Amino acid sequence: MAAAHTPVTSAKSPVQTAALLVGVLFLLVGVLGFIPGVTSDYDTMKFAEHHSEAKLLGVFQVSILHNIVHLLFGIAGVAMSRAASTARTYLLAGGAVYLVLWLYGLFIDHDSAANFVPVNTADNWLHFVLGIGMIALGALLTRTTRTRRTG
Repeated sequence: MAAAHTPVTSAKSPVQTAALLVGVLFLLVGVLGFIPGVTSDYDTMKFAEHHSEAKLLGVFQVSILHNIVHLLFGIAGVAMSRAASTARTYLLAGGAVYLVLWLYGLFIDHDSAANFVPVNTADNWLHFVLGIGMIALGALLTRTTRTRRTG
């Protein structure tokens, strides 16, 4: 008699799918930041300082450090998408980090050594949208609905 086989489901929850997609997006952006042509003024790219004039898509100021951060966020998203609880943590904590980075970019002098990431105005507002978006995904995709108890 053959043993009963229980099928293994590999369906991801919505929050896992969102974390995976965000992670893949970060990986893509990190790689694109190292491609001349996609990144304008590529020859001016520095490791980590405001003198890096390289711009992803001609808009977002990047450096080697900035690209590495995108790659690390991407790896984290892909890895943490394996379970719903870690996917939620990735989206909420990652979103919080991006909101802090948005505030950092608003308050520093973009022409000073404090702008070591580096960021420009376009980066600042993208970081705001990413922060709000990631937090919204993490919170809304894991919301539980409470059922009213009837007696």
